[in-house]
Amino acid sequence: MSETDVKPPEHRDFVRQIVEDDLRTGKWNGIVHTRFPPEPNGYLHIGHAKSICLNFGIAQEYNGKCNLRFDDTNPEKEEVEYVESIKEDIRWLGFDWEDRLFFASDYFEQLYQWAEQLIRDGKAYVCSLSLDEIRAGRGTPSEPGTDSPYRSRSVEENLELFRAMRAGKFDEGQHVLRAKIDMGHKVMLLRDPIMYRIRKVEHHRTGDQWCIYPTYDYTHGQSDSLEGITHSICTLEFENRRPLYDWFCENLGIHHPQQIEFNRLNLTYTVMSKRRLLELVREGYVNGWDDPRMPTISGLRRRGYTPESIRTLCTRVGVTKHNAVTDMVVLENCIREELNRTADRRMAVLDPLKVVITNYPEGQSELLDAVNNPEDESAGSRQVPFGRELYIEREDFMEDPPKSFFRLGPGREVRLRWAYFIKCHDVVKDADGNVTEIHCTFDPESKGGNTPDGRKVKATLHWVHATSSVQAEVRLYDHLFSTEDPDQVADDSLDWRSNLNPKSLEVVTAAVEPSLETVSSGYRCQFERKGYFFVDKDSSADRLIFNRIVTLKDAWAKASKKGSWQRLRSAPCRPLKRQNTGIDPQRKVPESGSVVHFHRHRICPQQPVVWREMRCWCRVVIVGCTDKSRPSSRATQVRLRGHSGLQSAAVGAPDEIRREAWAVKGQSP
Repeated sequence: MSETDVKPPEHRDFVRQIVEDDLRTGKWNGIVHTRFPPEPNGYLHIGHAKSICLNFGIAQEYNGKCNLRFDDTNPEKEEVEYVESIKEDIRWLGFDWEDRLFFASDYFEQLYQWAEQLIRDGKAYVCSLSLDEIRAGRGTPSEPGTDSPYRSRSVEENLELFRAMRAGKFDEGQHVLRAKIDMGHKVMLLRDPIMYRIRKVEHHRTGDQWCIYPTYDYTHGQSDSLEGITHSICTLEFENRRPLYDWFCENLGIHHPQQIEFNRLNLTYTVMSKRRLLELVREGYVNGWDDPRMPTISGLRRRGYTPESIRTLCTRVGVTKHNAVTDMVVLENCIREELNRTADRRMAVLDPLKVVITNYPEGQSELLDAVNNPEDESAGSRQVPFGRELYIEREDFMEDPPKSFFRLGPGREVRLRWAYFIKCHDVVKDADGNVTEIHCTFDPESKGGNTPDGRKVKATLHWVHATSSVQAEVRLYDHLFSTEDPDQVADDSLDWRSNLNPKSLEVVTAAVEPSLETVSSGYRCQFERKGYFFVDKDSSADRLIFNRIVTLKDAWAKASKKGSWQRLRSAPCRPLKRQNTGIDPQRKVPESGSVVHFHRHRICPQQPVVWREMRCWCRVVIVGCTDKSRPSSRATQVRLRGHSGLQSAAVGAPDEIRREAWAVKGQSP
């Protein structure tokens, strides 16, 4: 791919700073060689996308190389299907490993020979304890472990047993090979970790050639070494494994790459555990790994996300040493911004209600000009048919509307997008009292939204021509889970599955404008006023299927504003999120005991109070509303109190404390 396809971040993160320092000092002779090493035991999710972008991106930026290596050391969970899906996902994201496709299984013989070398050096031994006994003998972080009774076996006996393990002479669990390090080491992973175990399972590449398999910890660093990797970039959960990575490389006397750890990408309203994702698939909660509700790369691709939007997300979240959870809206905004620039606009009615224009000639229709994309003049325009009978959204009509409802109602006038002003004068209902049809008149002088008398209306509705419209199946996807953190459950009897969102998928039959009749899989457009949509891979000429990628705005944030003060009282505790207030950085923090004001729109059920006047992290205690008679007032007084070097605050009236959240002043939590 070209250099312009992926823009490097504007600011150098710490990983890139390390790479630049190494290039400057000549540590690796000017070479930058990274790798992406997935385990083929499931489909990649968006968390992996960050690692892909980082490893391939660094190689690209510094004229280096990046390998794709499958760490396939666990034959019980690995499948060829996963290998092929991973390759497809990486290519789709826009990266290429060229001729550098490797498998850890390529190195099984070399890894075995190195294991015998460690045995001959007195640094590995065959242990005959059970896994439970090994686990119990490791001790605790504060207490040393206990030496295995088989730790003193001779080199000859260990070699004989290890070779017999390879020959298949023992049953699973009868023996393991362990590194001989230090059972009293403060790092528990260095307390004689397991290197090999017996697994009489066929491997997806080597078949039944092997019945002993190396562990991931033993394989990882040696595979990096064999491939000449310079920077072994991993997520933070491997930080405590670095001493073991270093120990194997040093004691084998082989090329020793530098392991660097960074924070993984986590998103709200979903899970990133492969085990949990597999459970969702196997237990039928979703329709496969590529279900558009899944956080898998294939699921996001099927939903309609673009590789550019995912690469943009990975750039925006940055690379740090601190684990964090990114709001799903950050990802959604990445695709919104891109499709706002590039996607065609089309009209589709998801819940059709028939409109009959009584003063429009029967049997007559006309074509109206409609702009394809107001953000891109080069996209041109199209023609949409208009006639006596139309469809509008059912939610755009109310028989008895309140004052704040500006759309269609009896005696009300609205504008139809690209068409005329219409005014409702009659309603038709069925036997149950449901509105089935509304009758309107149109103003023939208002074509295009302009009237001779200059009158204005407060609402513009989208619509489709009833006669020429095309039927389509529209799948309205939403968050897979109904809570930001699926692990937050109401009581201990429930698990994360209890937070699955029952409304994560709604399927409707829509009426769409005829220009969409010929679109094929992969087409993206904006359904005006409804969101961005993508033609599903199962769509055909006889059955159009659209997947909703994302709404035009964050629907969950909008919903949270309704009655936010009432829900705030029972909301769970969450850490503060950093907010750019845009105030003068030299402004002093208010002193303890002073009173400041914050705006009510800053309060939401998922986040403690943050006020514009403060540019620091604060401890916040929400007590109640200052003015109980006007709980919807836009401003509430906040009194500050000093607390252990932090700032703390309480909202007005002396009511019971509702919730509490904290963060260290001047630092992210």
